[in-house]
Amino acid sequence: MNAELENLIAEIAPHVTELRRDLHAHPEPAYQETYASELVRRELSAAGVEYVAPMAETGVVGWIHPTDPTAAAKKAVGLRADMDALPIAERTDLPHASQNPGCMHACGHDGHVAMLLGAAMVLAKCRHLLPRPVKLLFQPAEEGGGGAKRLIEEGALTAAIGGCEIGAMFGLHGYSTVELGRLGLRAGPAKARIDSFALAVTGRGGHGGRPHETIDPVVAAAQIIVALQTVVSRNVPPIETAVLSVGRVRAGEAFNAIPESAALAGTIRSFRDEVAELVKTRLEEVATGVAEGFGCRVEVVFPESYPASVHDPAAVEFMRRAAAFLGPDGVFEIEPTTGAEDFAYYGQVVPSCQGSLGLRPPGAADAPNLHSATFDFNDDALPIGIRLFCELALGAGESDDDEQGGEEE
Repeated sequence: MNAELENLIAEIAPHVTELRRDLHAHPEPAYQETYASELVRRELSAAGVEYVAPMAETGVVGWIHPTDPTAAAKKAVGLRADMDALPIAERTDLPHASQNPGCMHACGHDGHVAMLLGAAMVLAKCRHLLPRPVKLLFQPAEEGGGGAKRLIEEGALTAAIGGCEIGAMFGLHGYSTVELGRLGLRAGPAKARIDSFALAVTGRGGHGGRPHETIDPVVAAAQIIVALQTVVSRNVPPIETAVLSVGRVRAGEAFNAIPESAALAGTIRSFRDEVAELVKTRLEEVATGVAEGFGCRVEVVFPESYPASVHDPAAVEFMRRAAAFLGPDGVFEIEPTTGAEDFAYYGQVVPSCQGSLGLRPPGAADAPNLHSATFDFNDDALPIGIRLFCELALGAGESDDDEQGGEEE
């Protein structure tokens, strides 16, 4: 089967590369991925893969059933790719550079979609070999908006969609910090919970030359920023992990006027819900106290949060065995990261694992990293990702005495 799989992947690799570059040239933000959604639907139809769309506004969920009735009755393996791009102006001279000003695929989601489409093309020709159904989730809005949560809420993991329930979820994310041909895995907490926050500090504006007639929100905001640096260092136990960063400061328009208000926004990262709630509580208390000390009012809101990604040990082992084709040194254990991913929502429902797929060319000291204006997905990684998705679906991760992701049937 290995040779047959390699041949099938080699046949489609040029087309998948074209698709990836087409997607890169037409990036779209969260819940606006109409170009990607239409491309996915077109390619699934051409491959003979059934699907339902739209789900979660622009998402597409496809499925492939085995020809064996016994296999078809089992729970499905779920494979996910995210479709949205980032509000970043691309700075490359690539022929397939973004045609949408101010938006680009700086996180490699174009590669994720292309790999899953490639897997769909191959698996559609291997129905007779499938040990269970396969569900393909082309998900919107990973970069804010919680597209994974929306798909779950709309029943994408249940038998209501495609006639099969997902038993375990798997995903891949490309990283230029990992060498091409290698896969990073980690059981347990792997990516952080993220909570965003926004503060509005309100005072009384006036002339910059007569500050005594004002209540200056800019000074109050500056002191709040400094005071917030103590939240983690003086409130979070040293053995825990937490990050609090202010990333945006906005106040006023005129150089010679004190504005009425100032706005701050930032991010909190943690691995445990208790720590996140502690940081949020102290952030609000510190900001309120400092603002009141300067005669200002402050409003604090937490617009969005993603849970921590906690990978199921059995699902991790399943992916490790599926990646055996990478060789004895191809799979390694990654360290936890304070990056966040809405793939975490799947792990709250079913056993899940997301692997870190290498993109850095062999021998290269470094490569443009994710969220960089010069980033581009390495097309040499596409066949590897397709093969791994296929191996997961074909049961290469199973031993003789277990099921995918620790599922018992």
